[in-house]
Amino acid sequence: MCGVEGKGSKGGMRMGIMRGGGGGERLEKLKSSRMKLWMIRATTSVLLWTCIVQLTAVGETWGPRVLKGWPSCFSHQDPSLSVIEDKAPSVTTRVLPPKRIYKNNGYLMVSCNGGLNQMRAAICDMVTIARYLNVTLIVPELDKTSFWADPSDFQDIFDVDHFITSLRDEVRILKELPPRLKRRVEMGMVYSMPPISWSDISYYRNQILPLVQKHKVIHLNRTDTRLANNAQPLDVQKLRCRVNFSALRFTSQIEDLGKRVIKLLRQNGPFIVLHLRYEMDMLAFSGCTQGCNNEEVEELTRMRYAYPWWKEKIINSDLKRKDGLCPLTPEETALILRALDIDNSYQIYIAAGEIYGANRRMASLAASYPRLVRKETLLEPSDLGFFQNHSSQMAALDYLVSLESDIFIPTYDGNMAKVVEGHRRFLGYKQTILLDRSLLVDLIDQYNSGSLSWNEFSNAVKESHASRKGQPTRRSVIPDRPKEEDYFYANPEECLQPSYGRLGST
Repeated sequence: MCGVEGKGSKGGMRMGIMRGGGGGERLEKLKSSRMKLWMIRATTSVLLWTCIVQLTAVGETWGPRVLKGWPSCFSHQDPSLSVIEDKAPSVTTRVLPPKRIYKNNGYLMVSCNGGLNQMRAAICDMVTIARYLNVTLIVPELDKTSFWADPSDFQDIFDVDHFITSLRDEVRILKELPPRLKRRVEMGMVYSMPPISWSDISYYRNQILPLVQKHKVIHLNRTDTRLANNAQPLDVQKLRCRVNFSALRFTSQIEDLGKRVIKLLRQNGPFIVLHLRYEMDMLAFSGCTQGCNNEEVEELTRMRYAYPWWKEKIINSDLKRKDGLCPLTPEETALILRALDIDNSYQIYIAAGEIYGANRRMASLAASYPRLVRKETLLEPSDLGFFQNHSSQMAALDYLVSLESDIFIPTYDGNMAKVVEGHRRFLGYKQTILLDRSLLVDLIDQYNSGSLSWNEFSNAVKESHASRKGQPTRRSVIPDRPKEEDYFYANPEECLQPSYGRLGST
């Protein structure tokens, strides 16, 4: 039996080996397939978990923005983390306006003249003119030869790339002429002229456009007040506003320093910006010498005669003051602030250059308002080092602070006073006290002579200025006397809310 079993076993073994040879191969293949499947699953799992880990890391930083709408497992919902996320700098994609397509009639070069705010208004006008002539504007050249001798270029004060791209749906702006035309200009082969002051946009279409088409490039060498205040198409007025309030943004360096000054002021309560226009050049130019001694009067007169472009030489200071054509002195300003019941606990930021007569002339103002500050007293010298000898960049800092002040008070209606006034109207009619100087100097003289008591003087000042705080109003229009009517940039009513429409793109 055993032999039979052995044989059976042997035969069975033989058969088993024969069958096992084919079945073993299949078994090995099956094992190999399962191993591959396991490896694929393992690799997929590793990759999947790696992605989850990465997405979770991203979610912790950018969850509110990148993973918005994804399952909550990808971002923590701990309330303490949401505060940090809110404080994280937002990443915004800037959407550029589409380019306006038009047949280019030629190239317009402009050289601005005057101080920062005179040039600012001129740039707005030149952009508008270029757009309506269908020409290409070259980034404006700033004045480097005026009294201030500021060497700053456009890109040193304004964000030039923002200026170009933000207006691309209106007008093409280049940083420089194409090479062939640039060589022509460098060789002096360019038609240069000053446009007529206070001109309608039709003057530029009828008189300037043919010159551009003829010469291909034209250079306007004076740009101040070259576009009329009134009777212009609404699209023209709105584009002037758009350039002023949106396209002309200061460089990040100026903006950041301006924000620092404003933050320092805000930390200490309300503040007033006093545009005390009482620098040496202002007094020499205007011939206003109220309160100056004989030596100072002679110095100012010599300075006036030294500058040939200051055409008025013989000036009656007393008569000019009575007509309201002189800036208020620091002493007069102190009286007016007190008469207006300006709280002496307020900070008063002096937005101006060096005051002529320095401490002697500022003594009464400092006694009445001890919290006088300037950018030079709020910042370290190292903060302002880059801005030294760059008066326009210094003026840009004062401009930013002036816009943010609780009250803005200019003592003279120069270009900064007017442009800031208009900008504050645009920002929601922020309070700007517009001093009636001809009335005020008469009241001051009566008070100083004893004809008015303090209460009478104060009441008269307050009553006369109740409606002079930057409220909504119409620009005055004086036909044929544009210099005497309200300046467009002081009250751009076509662009203001709620009374006079909405600012928009043309």
